[in-house]
Amino acid sequence: MPTATPDTPPKTLIIIPTYNESENLPRLLDAIHQAIPHAHILVVDDNSPDGTGELAEERAQRDERIFVLRRPGKLGLGTAYLDGFRYGLERDYQLFQQMDCDFSHDPKDLPRFQEAIKEADLVLGSRYVHGGGTKNWPIRRKILSRGGSLYARTILGIHVRDLTGGFKCFRREVLESIDLDAVRSEGYSFQIETTWRTLQKGFRLKEIPILFVDREFGQSKMNPKIFREAVIMCWKLRLGLVK
Repeated sequence: MPTATPDTPPKTLIIIPTYNESENLPRLLDAIHQAIPHAHILVVDDNSPDGTGELAEERAQRDERIFVLRRPGKLGLGTAYLDGFRYGLERDYQLFQQMDCDFSHDPKDLPRFQEAIKEADLVLGSRYVHGGGTKNWPIRRKILSRGGSLYARTILGIHVRDLTGGFKCFRREVLESIDLDAVRSEGYSFQIETTWRTLQKGFRLKEIPILFVDREFGQSKMNPKIFREAVIMCWKLRLGLVK
């Protein structure tokens, strides 16, 4: 496996699940490579009706740093990341970065993840540590998000401020150690479960502040089913019902 040196940054795979993100994806790909030119990007597209997958493949043909994984239908956020993790593990990537396609996660923050991972095994972009926050959120969404993180933190008994955040960077060793085949969660619950499994294995976690900005284009994928799953999954993890 290749190792990073001071002159060669770690081999990084940025995984971006997409469903109807044709308005955002081209701009995001450009912004990521402006921030960290060495990174490779894997677009995991769930057969988007708006042609997102085709756009991704066109870019991949012109840029050797971009790859595309096409899936037959809308299979969900959690399985998209799991498929991305497996793809990267088979190809000797050292760092695995998760991020949304809608610019809620700012590509300009990516160098800070690269720096923070030097002293951690999982770096989590947090809205709820000093310096973090949200922008353009209605008060109801703020209450639900903060309440959800507090609920999960309380049930699980861990001191992570933003358990539902999806802007994350894993070391390869973490993904090799946790049982990816056992992860069944989607949405917020997927973020909670993978962080929980990381901590249960004794890995180091570091939260860094981010400003989460609500999407400008496209539609949110959040729905009541995802929220209910997160509520139930916390108790399954706490009671040992998920192995």
